[in-house]
Parts: sequence; structure tokens; C-alpha cells
Amino acid sequence: MEVLTTATDIDVLARFGRALADPIRCRVLLALRDGPGYPAELAESIGVSRTRLSNHLACLRDCGLVVAAPDGRRMRYELADARLGHALDDLRTAVIAVAKDRTCVDAETEGCC
Repeated sequence: MEVLTTATDIDVLARFGRALADPIRCRVLLALRDGPGYPAELAESIGVSRTRLSNHLACLRDCGLVVAAPDGRRMRYELADARLGHALDDLRTAVIAVAKDRTCVDAETEGCC
């Protein structure tokens, strides 16, 4: 059995940021916000291959945001904590200030994201 540990505040934010850094993972998280899902249905609903989805689900599990539970011969995925759904809604509806001619750039090269 895997031992779970409590992550620090900074670690939690970093994991959440890593998960949200990819549009496919964002779509998976938003889909799971509405309830548990199965890989085949998730892949079809967001328009990616099952293999590609599997890699993203592994990342989300490693980040601690998604858990998998056996359901017969299939695996069911869901958010690790229902509060993540509320956090996603808050982030999704937050107002951000972005200039029309400005894009987010890599922190290592020019600062920003």
C-alpha cells in the first residue's frame, strides 16, 4: 500500500501549476470536476488518443490531483479532493490583467510565466 504524505503549501501550488501548464490536463481536470470518468470516455470527450490521455492521467496522479480506483475491469478516475473542483472554478473565472499585445514568456529567458 502506498503511503500518502501531506504536501507543503508551496509544493501543493507547484503541483497544481504543473498540472495546469498543459491544456489537455486542464481539460481532463475540468471533465473530472463534473464527476468520475473512465479513460476511454475521457479520451473521446476531449479528443485525444487513449495513449496520450494515459500519459496525462499519470502526470495528474503524480501531482496528487487525481486518484484512480478499480471498477470491475476498468479504472475510474476522479479528483483527489472535491475542493479541487471549486479551486478550478475559482481559477477559471478569475479575472487576469493581460495587455492585448503581451504574451506570457518563459521565466528562465525573459520573466513572467
